[in-house]
Amino acid sequence: MQRNVEPTVERIGNMQCGVGESPIWHAGEQALYWTDIPGRKLWRWNYFSGQADSWALPEMAGCIAMASDGWAMAMETGIFLAPPPRAGTQLGPLQRLATVEHARPDMRFNDGRCDRQGRFWAGTMVFDTSLGLPLGKLYRLDAEAARAGRVDAVIDDLIVPNGLAFSPDGKTMYLSDSHASRQIIWAFDYDVDTGTPYNRRVFIDMNSHPGRPDGAAVDADGCYWICGNDAGFVHRFTPDGRLDRSIAIPTSKPAMCAFGGPGLDTLFVTSILIGDDPLSGATFAVRPGVTGLPEPVLHL
Repeated sequence: MQRNVEPTVERIGNMQCGVGESPIWHAGEQALYWTDIPGRKLWRWNYFSGQADSWALPEMAGCIAMASDGWAMAMETGIFLAPPPRAGTQLGPLQRLATVEHARPDMRFNDGRCDRQGRFWAGTMVFDTSLGLPLGKLYRLDAEAARAGRVDAVIDDLIVPNGLAFSPDGKTMYLSDSHASRQIIWAFDYDVDTGTPYNRRVFIDMNSHPGRPDGAAVDADGCYWICGNDAGFVHRFTPDGRLDRSIAIPTSKPAMCAFGGPGLDTLFVTSILIGDDPLSGATFAVRPGVTGLPEPVLHL
């Protein structure tokens, strides 16, 4: 439920990432997890103690998802399962859940998350976005695919897939392409039984709003929050595509957002390191006056 309050924005900790991505709130630990893609790290920040821990990863992880016992990670060569990380120790051995065959060797996974039924969705992209190559795909990992060691490509012709999110009832899927030549957010009807998106249509043309569409989240009211990369905003759109508000973030390249905190009333926002901006690459906590939804757990 929305409250009429002035949003506050503050930095959490002193962590700085090359590309902070895929923040996920772990209610059981009262902690925020996220990944630094080029830094090849998994981060955790404890809400109450403020302690931050990080673990080295063998590949770049574009996005992560909670599993029943550990974390799923969409990396460069596939999707892996990591055991629960322990402070002061190395991350345990990773189990490969699925291998992906990219169109080129210089590709990796980027944005992704679980749907409300626990299927893991993640998109791929070419490292060098200046090439503008539409070789990215959106993949789905469900229990059947994981048993076969594969992921299923569902949508193609993507340059930089981003903004993946699902409505509270799970029946609408959102997806963006943040490349400068596109800057579009689509909505799909979503079959919750089969995990199939259909009836694709333009939800938001971000060419009409500040910033390129990056990572996103949906709140308990069904509104869609999207990071306006390059413009230093997080925008909230209503389910009918109307811009409801924009909150300024104190760095120009916010990357992805997720609701968390004990009351799910904090919007955590990661960012990308640039130039001499001392706050770039930091992670921020926003109190927007609305609450979010619990993050689904991967079902294998």
